[in-house]
Amino acid sequence: MTDTAVSPEHLDVVIVGAGLSGIGAAYRLQTEHPHRSYAVLEARADLGGTWDLFRYPGIRSDSDMFTLGYPFKPWRAARSIADGASILDYIRETAVENGIDRHIRFGSRVIGADWSSARARWQLTIAHEGPDGPELSTLTCSFLYACAGYYDYQQPHDPQFPGRAEFAGTIVHPQFWPADLDVRDQRVVVIGSGATAVTLVPNLAAEAAHVTMLQRSPTWISPVPGRDKQADKIRGLLPAGLAHRVIRTKNILFNIGFYQYCRRRPAAARKLLTGLATRILKDENLVARHFTPDYDPWDQRLCAAPDADFFKALKKGKASVVTDHIDSFVPEGVRLASGQTLPADIIVTATGLRLLAFGGIAPSVDGKQVDLADQFVWQGAMLTGLPNFAICVGYTNASWTLRADLTSRLVCKVLTHLDRTGAPAVVPEPGRNLKQHPLLDLNAGYILRSIAAFPRQGDRHPWRVRQNYLLDALLTLRTDLGKTLRPVQRVREFTHNG
Repeated sequence: MTDTAVSPEHLDVVIVGAGLSGIGAAYRLQTEHPHRSYAVLEARADLGGTWDLFRYPGIRSDSDMFTLGYPFKPWRAARSIADGASILDYIRETAVENGIDRHIRFGSRVIGADWSSARARWQLTIAHEGPDGPELSTLTCSFLYACAGYYDYQQPHDPQFPGRAEFAGTIVHPQFWPADLDVRDQRVVVIGSGATAVTLVPNLAAEAAHVTMLQRSPTWISPVPGRDKQADKIRGLLPAGLAHRVIRTKNILFNIGFYQYCRRRPAAARKLLTGLATRILKDENLVARHFTPDYDPWDQRLCAAPDADFFKALKKGKASVVTDHIDSFVPEGVRLASGQTLPADIIVTATGLRLLAFGGIAPSVDGKQVDLADQFVWQGAMLTGLPNFAICVGYTNASWTLRADLTSRLVCKVLTHLDRTGAPAVVPEPGRNLKQHPLLDLNAGYILRSIAAFPRQGDRHPWRVRQNYLLDALLTLRTDLGKTLRPVQRVREFTHNG
């Protein structure tokens, strides 16, 4: 009897996620390995990732676009702190210009990934939305590269505040902003003090009757220019490609310098940031109460206020800040622990995102799931215990794309190493007596809530996930892959603990 079963489609590389990272990864892959077949699997119906999903008023970058953008595609727009729509257009333009859009498979969510040691390939289980519900398909690949970030894009962090059902108005989470929400002449309370809240407040204040930002504790907020005047001068003198490289280098050096200043001289950094806020608001008591955190600058990520828009909204009286704890939602608004009630027609719960490791992929080897929390990260990219598997994790103290692009180039170098050695797969070999540290070394609530489920970093190179682009740019691509990547030839040569 003839076996008529059809083998699943096989590709050399599968990239998961068609956001900023995934499109950049595809560019590097097809540039450095044009002979390799690949696909970009995107769970949603369009590319762009974060910049397509989030639609709340004022959505923008928190980093300058000369460093958040790709090194191979100059940022040409006027504003360096760009709005979400402009960033989405930039990503789409990159994909179309380079033919990457033809490799994207939309509506393809990876729900399973199993490495076969015998066949030296990944088998992916993919869910698609069909007319009668989810439909499943399979695909195999030799190398799997997860570029879906580390946020849960389906479910945000949403504290269950007491009395929610009693509130007579509308409750909105920024991750799922209603397109038809009208805030004109409404009293809005924004719960939270992170980047999303700092973005929302001045934009909502332009139409709302009043906006109140309710925070449990202050956050460091720094006014930054929305437009880079030095960049404008450089772009007026040099060709676009060269100008982009010069501006990018300038901004990288400035951002690293400011970060190091904050970490090495925290008292001076505190004085600088409070001084900037006081200069705009003209009220030392207001700054001391609402804009002077207990933690030092860059213990948590610094929030940017382009052209001081957040502070200007406060100064105009269109917005205010209250620092207190929530007792309960009540029909007319939010009752605070102090006994005060904040009247509200709309409550925005800008309470942050939840972490989700690598798009929710739970990888397994020969049918046995690998516990990610037991693994170490090599060069910020590959994991022990998982052959031919890489992740894309950006910086917490600088533009995401800086490390994302380095990681994609490193993945290409690993693929070249496989070609040169003839090994079908490699897996990082951990050093002895590695001390464990959290993957993301940042004292922020959204990280502390979930980071225990993520792989670990070690205490030395190449297991340390540095937050220093200059060192990474100097050392990452010079790594001797033969020293820490072990070739995997046959099933018996691989063990689940790496």
